[in-house]
Amino acid sequence: MKKLLLLLVGLVIGIAVTYYYLSTNQNLEEMTKPNGLITPSEIEALDQAYNSRHTIISDSLIKTPDNRSSWYSIEEIESYIAYAKQQAGSLGYTLDGLRIYAGAYPDTKEGPGLMTMFFVPTGSKIVSEGSMLPTVQGGGSNDLQGADGLNRGSGGEPPSANYPQ
Repeated sequence: MKKLLLLLVGLVIGIAVTYYYLSTNQNLEEMTKPNGLITPSEIEALDQAYNSRHTIISDSLIKTPDNRSSWYSIEEIESYIAYAKQQAGSLGYTLDGLRIYAGAYPDTKEGPGLMTMFFVPTGSKIVSEGSMLPTVQGGGSNDLQGADGLNRGSGGEPPSANYPQ
């Protein structure tokens, strides 16, 4: 009886260790690095290289410190991606990415319009070629005409703050 109990305990421990090992390896495989990652030092170099352009814009065009960044919560971005996928489908497109544009709000009586960054969905027209199943054709990554963008992220504090904030 004692040997049977030890066998069962060993079996349970073996199953638990195997489950933990497989789930850990699966999580590591799912966490592949996306293309285009840059290091913090590369981020700083890009930020510093933009300083002269930002100074020209702020000093000569609007005469006030302009925005350097926009912040969006993860929830906003995830919600927007889900919305953009649904809207792309209803417009006859397949969503394949997001393009980020730099823009500026119009000047008002209160002062100059500051810079903003906004997302626009991109994709390809869904085309059917004599099949019941739609297929995607073309190069993709065109802005989706008629689709809503995402704007109104929070600016930096202060707006002209460099990386890191």
